[in-house]
Amino acid sequence: MSRNRTWREISRVIATGTMAASLGFTASAYAAGDPIKIGVISEESAVAGASISKSAQLAADEINANGGVNGRPIQIIAYDDHSSASDGVRAFQRAANQDKVVAVIGSYISEVALAMEPWSARLKMPFITPGAASNDISKHVHDDYDHYKYTFHGWMTSAFIAQSICDFSHDVLVGQFKMKTTVVMSEDAAWTKPLDERFLECLPKAGLQVLDHIRFNPDTSDFTPIFNQIEAKHPDTITTGISHVGVQPTVQWHDQQVPIPMTGQSSQATTTSFWKDTNGATDGVITASAAAPGVAMTPKTVPFVDAYQKKFGVSPAYCGFTSYDLIYILADAIKRNKGSTDPDQMVDALEKTDYVGTIGRWQFYGKSDQFTHALKYGPGYITGINLQWQGGKQVALWPKSVANGTARFPAFVKVQHAAAN
Repeated sequence: MSRNRTWREISRVIATGTMAASLGFTASAYAAGDPIKIGVISEESAVAGASISKSAQLAADEINANGGVNGRPIQIIAYDDHSSASDGVRAFQRAANQDKVVAVIGSYISEVALAMEPWSARLKMPFITPGAASNDISKHVHDDYDHYKYTFHGWMTSAFIAQSICDFSHDVLVGQFKMKTTVVMSEDAAWTKPLDERFLECLPKAGLQVLDHIRFNPDTSDFTPIFNQIEAKHPDTITTGISHVGVQPTVQWHDQQVPIPMTGQSSQATTTSFWKDTNGATDGVITASAAAPGVAMTPKTVPFVDAYQKKFGVSPAYCGFTSYDLIYILADAIKRNKGSTDPDQMVDALEKTDYVGTIGRWQFYGKSDQFTHALKYGPGYITGINLQWQGGKQVALWPKSVANGTARFPAFVKVQHAAAN
């Protein structure tokens, strides 16, 4: 079957709700093969991290319901790393040595993913992070390809997240609301160092002068001094870089009636459970994400979100979208290898990935690129979206091609420059 015909088949089966059939699986061969074990390491107590294992299992269930991969079912072996790098490493070692998985999808926390990455090299275990963002993940692959080639970056790097937010800021905050200034407020973590570096470079180019740059300890419980410091600068918006935290600064922003819009990246705000977690205090918050309910990034987005919400009662976080896609991508790689799960052959197949998933077209950067094995960013590939919480719902604001609403802010927020007509 040609590639063009294969993708036409994918579009057709999405419409009928039988997505897995596009990979050529046959139900008649299902019982014949041993399971293909895929390890999934996630942060089950974290608002965002809990989406990883749930989405992976949902994808596996869909594939298995349609016959598995060349007659072999996918078996998800799930582990909880408790947001701990040491627990993540132990889970990785167990997955490879004891449970005999063929690949690992793991973590939305950069420190955890970076701790597991060397073990991917030592154990020659294909490893894809669905949510960690640190540039160092793909930099290690670039700098020492022969050892680190087994690691792939299944979410945008910090640099690309920042660029996406800058692109949104240029088009919406500057273009529509005529904003001119911002303060960068980020948690002190591995993923925010390159994020902030790119913020400080691209926000001014987008039209937002950076008045201050604040990095805070993720253990911070009282954000009052930070918000007071920001208010003293009178910025038009706050550009955040927060993931480990989320509920506390959002609730305090609302309860203290901080009169400045909160935009940027708030990873916990990417799932609809965040409305309940903050008792609605997230109303008006804008965050970058992978996709959103009701927003058709591709023909696969809405069916996945609907299935996830039906099963779990909330929408997936950004790393739920990627985890779901990655199970299909691994299945596709194994099928293109004629069923082989040899790690080097899987690396070769993953490098040739050209897959339309729930968040866009997946391809990975090559060996010579600065971001080896990271997701390709830009129009036609993966750009993410910027969404805003409005009345308990997530509304897509950017990019324009998928936007289903316009920005509006709570009464206590003072937008200092009138929106353009």
